[in-house]
Amino acid sequence: MQTILIVTGASFDLAALEGALATSGLGLLSVSRADSALNAVRAGGVAMVLLDAAQAGSSSYELCGYLRAASATPALPIILLTPAGGGADELDDEEQRALAAGASASLRLPFSTGAVLEQILALLPAPRSADELHASIAQLRQLRLADAASHQHAEALREGQNQLLELVARGAPLSTTLDKLMLLIEAQAPGVLCSILLLDRDGRTVRSGSGPSLPRAYMEAIDGLPIGPVAGSCGTAMYRKEAVIVSDIQTDPLWAPYAAVAAQYGLRACWSVPVLLDSDTVLGTFAMYYREARSPSAGDMRLIGVATHLAGIAIARTRHEDELRRHRTQLEALVADRTTELRKAKERAEQVNDELATALDNLSMTQDELVRREKLAALGALVAGVAHELNTPIGNSLMAAGTMADRTQALRAAIAAGAGQAELDAYLDQAAQADDIVVRNLKRAAALLHSFRAIAVDHDNSQRSRFKLAPLVAGLMPALQAAAKQVAVQVELAIPPHLELDSYPGQLSQVLQALFENSVAHGFAGRGRGHVRISASLNAKGEVALVYADDGNGIAPEHLGRVYDPFFTTRRGTGGSGLGLYIAHNIVSSVLGGRIKLASEPGSGAAFTLLLPPAAPI
Repeated sequence: MQTILIVTGASFDLAALEGALATSGLGLLSVSRADSALNAVRAGGVAMVLLDAAQAGSSSYELCGYLRAASATPALPIILLTPAGGGADELDDEEQRALAAGASASLRLPFSTGAVLEQILALLPAPRSADELHASIAQLRQLRLADAASHQHAEALREGQNQLLELVARGAPLSTTLDKLMLLIEAQAPGVLCSILLLDRDGRTVRSGSGPSLPRAYMEAIDGLPIGPVAGSCGTAMYRKEAVIVSDIQTDPLWAPYAAVAAQYGLRACWSVPVLLDSDTVLGTFAMYYREARSPSAGDMRLIGVATHLAGIAIARTRHEDELRRHRTQLEALVADRTTELRKAKERAEQVNDELATALDNLSMTQDELVRREKLAALGALVAGVAHELNTPIGNSLMAAGTMADRTQALRAAIAAGAGQAELDAYLDQAAQADDIVVRNLKRAAALLHSFRAIAVDHDNSQRSRFKLAPLVAGLMPALQAAAKQVAVQVELAIPPHLELDSYPGQLSQVLQALFENSVAHGFAGRGRGHVRISASLNAKGEVALVYADDGNGIAPEHLGRVYDPFFTTRRGTGGSGLGLYIAHNIVSSVLGGRIKLASEPGSGAAFTLLLPPAAPI
């Protein structure tokens, strides 16, 4: 038997060609490498070579010459298989180069079995008998007819696929799309009856999807049946998630529960393949029925693959759209509910806002009234305190003046009676003492009145300006040190020269004076010297932190909460009024718009921290 050698690295379906060659007494040998082709030719028996251009070498097609040189027959026919693509001019040029390299003819890929067989028979020596020639010609005609029919079916299938994809893209009803798919597949394989069954959302039962050529009663009978290991072809395929091929329904155990139903409608074979969304999600099955027992061919399996692929696209698209509609409906309901809730919440918020506004107005009025009452109460307490403090010096002065008035009247009577120098000297001594008492107590009263006046700080009478803090403090300290005659106070300043305030320098000086006098009167009492450190910096909040610290006696814990109370003093009778720290606190919190903090322990001095805004309130 003569052999036709095909040299190609591509994958072709050579079964049809091999069968056609066999009827003409020819064999087929396929190799993929040039050296294998040369060895086959050298071994003899090769009547012709089909050479893939991709294996032929460079543009000169050297392998053609090598094959002819290796053959015992110098005129070894070689058909060069050239790739598809390119225009007519390019094709002519390709053929000329192939012929120049030693090829007998060229054939465009992809080839049909009939075209290849026609070329082979034309190039091989003529058959030895008329019968052989007649058989070859008859076979060639049959192949041409089969190729033509195959081409028509392929075109119809391709066109049908495009139409189906357009239906899916337009969102056509699933039943319409599936019916058209079933009719398309039935047109490709005469005698077949196709169906689509869908897996219910419960995952346990089947639902009729499409079966336009099957009896309606049969489709209704299988609707709602459970899937399982023995559930016919479709139910079992869904259960197994794999193809189930039943060539004879009447003898296959998978159809035992339903064989009678199938026989009632003349169904004998059923091949079913699951339609999968992914490897684990079943959408349904595609099935091909025949009225006679039979098994699927390779062509049938290709059709089944096309059908399941297209059905999967259509079903998945419909499921996705259904899911989107369901989510959209839920979302619209949620939005509607949320809108209603928001509207009600807005109405409630507006009502609450109105109530809060009314309550705020009432609260502001109440607060103003409370502040007014608190101020009046504080003023009353302050006036009572001042009156109490003034009562002692004024009472002492009145007593001394009254005593001297009585002594003056007694002296007049004594002079009229002839009193001598001794009585006059005694009177003068007593008058001097009384004068001293009156002067001291009136000075005390004047100091109290001055302190009282300082409490009522008046913004309008305070001079506001932008000033550097360091020069202000440095200029104030010498005078205060000089006034502290009984204590030598060393002052240390640590204030950045660039630190500025837009505030009231006079009021700030008054605060520092009160703190200094407090140190001298209380902190350094009983000591001949003391140390004061005044520092300043900007804190994280942008406030100026002015720290006044002494190394004096400190303040007892039980007194820390009362140091800012008016008239509170631990050294009453030594000249202190108890108003110094009260005045300092009042100025810092009101005029300067800041806060004052105290840290002290007995024996460790006291540290007052003034937290002041860079710009005092107006």
